[in-house]
Amino acid sequence: MTKLSVNINKVATLRNARGGNNPDVEKVALDCEAFGAEGITVHPRSDERHIRYADVLALRPILRTEFNIEGYPSKEFIDLVLKVKPHQVTLVPDAPDQITSNSGWDTKNNLSFLTELMDTFGEAGIRTSIFVGTDTEMIEYAAKAGADRVELYTEPYASQYGKNREAAIAPFVEAAKVTRKLGMGLNAGHDLSLENLAYFHENIPWVDEVSIGHALICDALYLGLKKTIEEYKNCLR
Repeated sequence: MTKLSVNINKVATLRNARGGNNPDVEKVALDCEAFGAEGITVHPRSDERHIRYADVLALRPILRTEFNIEGYPSKEFIDLVLKVKPHQVTLVPDAPDQITSNSGWDTKNNLSFLTELMDTFGEAGIRTSIFVGTDTEMIEYAAKAGADRVELYTEPYASQYGKNREAAIAPFVEAAKVTRKLGMGLNAGHDLSLENLAYFHENIPWVDEVSIGHALICDALYLGLKKTIEEYKNCLR
């Protein structure tokens, strides 16, 4: 079964816009679990414009499902992950000032760097995932680095879905097959939504986990959080 991990960054963005603790990030995370989410994802950035390092520390002991921390592996990020020991760490090649992730790793040119990180996190008992595009070589080098999983960057799929969904999904199916052949687990995320998720899962039913934040929180404004999570989980059945 494909797990749904809810990225709660946007909840923290809303809280930070006004100050105080409304909405309560910890309560929302627990509610997501209660409503059926199998995981919670956070992406702390150095400027703490949404999820703060303090949030990450507070969430770890109260969550009952899988905890996934994603981000660029700066020294501060590495130290945080090793301290918190989430179930999974997902490495993304974001610059500190990026609005959101917009590409996968060049795993070939960063092989030694990523290999060292895989060893560091692996020794701490943390499952590792590397954010990649659909380029077969990049997936192969993620395997060489020792990653447990890769997370496919799905924005290209989402942006092309409305024009030609068969063409949009094709490179992702191929990438998913290569990943499986190499013995790695498979995650996916970025711009997956109620519009395109079911078709993605229909074509790649062996995906282990999808991480969804922005679209899910937007849908929750109209449907409510409980109904929204139910609808996303329906897409994965």
